[in-house]
Order: sequence, then C-alpha cells, then structure tokens
Amino acid sequence: MATVAFIGLGNMGLPMALNLLKAGHRVIGFDVAAACLDKARAAGAEAADSAAQAAAGADVVITMLPTGREVREIYAGAGGLIGAARPDALLVDCSTIDVETARAMAARAREAGYDMIDAPVSGGTIGAEAATLTFMVGGEAAAFARAEPVLSAMGRAVIHAGPSGTGQAAKICNNMIAGITMIGVSEAFVLAQALGLDAQKLFDIASKSSGQCWALTTYCPVPGPVPGSPANRAYEGGFAAGLMLKDLRLAQMAAMQSGAATPMGAEAAAMYALFCNSGRSGMDFSAIIKMIAGE
Repeated sequence: MATVAFIGLGNMGLPMALNLLKAGHRVIGFDVAAACLDKARAAGAEAADSAAQAAAGADVVITMLPTGREVREIYAGAGGLIGAARPDALLVDCSTIDVETARAMAARAREAGYDMIDAPVSGGTIGAEAATLTFMVGGEAAAFARAEPVLSAMGRAVIHAGPSGTGQAAKICNNMIAGITMIGVSEAFVLAQALGLDAQKLFDIASKSSGQCWALTTYCPVPGPVPGSPANRAYEGGFAAGLMLKDLRLAQMAAMQSGAATPMGAEAAAMYALFCNSGRSGMDFSAIIKMIAGE
C-alpha cells in the first residue's frame, strides 16, 4: 500500500481520499478549509499543516483543486509541490483545468525529475462517494502504470488518454457532450409537456429509441423516471451548474486556441451562463430545464 498526500478535500476530494483509506492506503491530507481537514482527520486520515508538508513523505501526491490558477500556484509557486515532494514521488492532478496549464505543469515536473499525470474525473460526488469515478489520464505510459493501482481504489474505469494534457482534453470534450445533450433532453421534455405528452411516456419511448443518452436514462432532468437523478431532490447535489459552466468555458477556450468549430458548445456555454447568472449556479446542471420551461 502507498502513502498518499491528498491536497484539496472538498466535495470531491474528501470522499476520494476516504476511499483510499478504505483500500488500505495511508493518507496525509491538506486543505485550506479547516472544516474539510477535520472531517478527513475524523475518518482516519493524517492532517498536515501545509501542502508541502503533506507531500514530503508521500509516494503519490494527488491534488483536487478548483482552477488552473490554484494548480499552478501549488505545484510551481513558492514552496510548491515540485521540489517539496520526494524526488521519486508521482504527482497526480485530478483537477479539471485548462489543457495548457496541465501541459505546462507536467513539463515543469519533468524538468525537475518527477513523473506527473493529469487525471480529471467524471462521475460527480455520487461517483466519488461510491468509488465509481472514471479517470481520464494524460501522461507517459510508465507514469500511468504507477498511478493505475491507486486511482483504481477511487474509480471503476482508469483510461490512459495519451500524453500530458489529453486527460484534460477528454474531460472537457466529455462534459461539453453532457452539457449539450442535457439541454436537448430538457427541451424535449418541455415540448412534450406543451403537447400533452406525459413525461414518463416520453422517457419510456425515448430511452428505447434514437433519443437514448446518458442525460436521459441516467440523469433525467424531470422527477420520476430515474429515481436517483437530482431532479428528484429539488436539483440538489450532483454536479453544480456552475461547474458545468466552468467546463464549457474551458472547452470554448480550447476550441479557440485550436481552431476547432464548436457552435453547439458555444450555445450551451451561453445558456448555462444565463442560468448561473440568475442565481442558480449551485443547483445541479440538469436544473437548466427550469430556465427552458420559463421558471
């Protein structure tokens, strides 16, 4: 079993760290929020006073941070993990950030003699708690092989996407699909209601027809057809609309930098911006159906 430093013990990071503990790994945690660190300590993790202290004795260092700015600071800033971690430590960034930052940090780590991978996840807080996340990994094959046993304790699919940055590329492409299809599914249910078609009947038909997709059959935006979807909990929990907007904007940034045409992605980003600006960024992203319905 490995000694793992886990930096960032928020809604995603904490349950991921707890699954590492359950698998028998030693976990040394750090978070700027004392309450998060207290929860990790109560569950059996060791608490460090800083990210550098957590990393100093770890075989693997995992970060789960909000944006690329925090990732750059914690890895390459003063007293950063590149340098503070053991020379043979594996660096794993599970944050969802821009591809450019992921590649820049991997290059900095490589220059300093470290193996580093970008390994963003899909599955939300539900997947983090149940250890059913999907990890999309960018980095060298040898680094991926080192990381796979540890990542497998937190997810059911660990997929090597290619060289550094491709994990982030896979994540933003995947979430662009999710954002676009959720809007399409929501529009279909709103239209069905206007035409007098029962929501359950639409689900029964579309889920067995060409309209079948994850946004419909796993994450249905109307209450009833999929009992586990956030729609049945007043759109609480799950994957916040603000986070979807962040990922859609990352996809648009990447599209502009690469010259790729993503008109539907751009429209999805604009719609989620409107929804979040209405004060509902904390609701699950499937709640976009409320704005489409005029609520």
